[in-house]
Amino acid sequence: MTDAYQQALDYLYSYIDFSLTHQENLASENFDLARMHALLAHMGDPHKAYPSVHIAGSKGKGSVSALCAGALQAQGYKVGLYTSPHLKEYTERMQINRREIEQDKFVKLVEAIKTHVDKVPGVTTFEIGTALAFWFFAQENVDIAVLEVGLGGRLDATNVVTPLVSVITQLYLEHTAILGDTIELIAAEKGGIIKGGIPLVLAPQVDAARQVVAEIVEERGASLIDVGEAYYCDTLSTSLDGQHFQVQAEEGPAQELSITLLGEHQMTNAVTAYAALQALDEKGFEVSQAAIVEGFAGTRWDGRFEVVRRQPPVIIDAAHVPDAARALRTTLDQFFPDLPVILVIGVSADKEVAAMLNELAPRVHQVITTQSTHPRAKPAEDLAEIVADAGLPVQAISGVGEALAHAVKEAGEDAIVLITGSIFTAASARIAWYEQHPAD
Repeated sequence: MTDAYQQALDYLYSYIDFSLTHQENLASENFDLARMHALLAHMGDPHKAYPSVHIAGSKGKGSVSALCAGALQAQGYKVGLYTSPHLKEYTERMQINRREIEQDKFVKLVEAIKTHVDKVPGVTTFEIGTALAFWFFAQENVDIAVLEVGLGGRLDATNVVTPLVSVITQLYLEHTAILGDTIELIAAEKGGIIKGGIPLVLAPQVDAARQVVAEIVEERGASLIDVGEAYYCDTLSTSLDGQHFQVQAEEGPAQELSITLLGEHQMTNAVTAYAALQALDEKGFEVSQAAIVEGFAGTRWDGRFEVVRRQPPVIIDAAHVPDAARALRTTLDQFFPDLPVILVIGVSADKEVAAMLNELAPRVHQVITTQSTHPRAKPAEDLAEIVADAGLPVQAISGVGEALAHAVKEAGEDAIVLITGSIFTAASARIAWYEQHPAD
């Protein structure tokens, strides 16, 4: 990391960063698209220089984004991919053909954006970062950009685009202090990305969420592609190397696909991405079946049931809500049904820890609580008290690397080490693992 790159990061983080703020101190009033529109106008509206796919959701939006980007790249397009947060370096957030922006280019972009930022009072770190990604993609003349929503949808900084296709992945209760404390309110906020005349691809949902989204689609004159009703998926084979399955629309031939991502929920994500790509193709932005097959097979998305060692197993997963923990346990039972689990868990302060533990507890023999360096991380000792109240044996080790090393030692050859709780814990664990095991 160069001094100039660190200075660019320091500049970004010198602005308001709501991602570092405890959510009980936030409200929707903290978010205002007027700032984003003003900033982009000063920059020449770079987000209008290329078509896009816009992806919101509670779970799976990163995987769907990566799969869409992979297929579009396999088709031969120059593809921008904007996601957040990052696992290791900030530059991961803005990629072209799955290569993150070079640090020196990032530094030049940050330097150039300063005069524009100075003209917009109250602009936030995430808004500046999003504008940087839009600008980078425009300067590099991408053919299309795949844009992942950061938080919610309606007031997210990415929601200034009019995409070719909008996507909403599966919805669950999350960020309730900001987005609302019912699935209907969550769906309404996510549905804020729906634009008139633009197809909306909707992943399978509970009825209450689906109804809210369908009403917004109708009100705005969009069109709805309901993946749960329009597509059928049959599993053909699964292993730690990946999943092979068949997807078929109500009309048309079946298509066999393979993904490296593990878990039934990832097949749902893949079918959602497939539907989005089909919608793109129907709008005249060509995406062939062959490109989808190739792109999906080559897509990686780290930190999602990532088996960093198979024997004895060490698994890193960014589950951060009870529904994600349930999917994690289902995948764990599928691939490792008989092994005891040593759980290393670190969460953000606003998470429903007891509900997450309830999903994982039947497999867990021992818990080590930890905390990432993120300002919203719950202290390991406080987390340990919640785990103890759940009746699980627990000890607190604050540093993620130290907690991971201790878990691996405790597990020996006879248990699984599972690290989860937040994407920040997963990120810290990945860094620590590859520092401790450079040959893996």
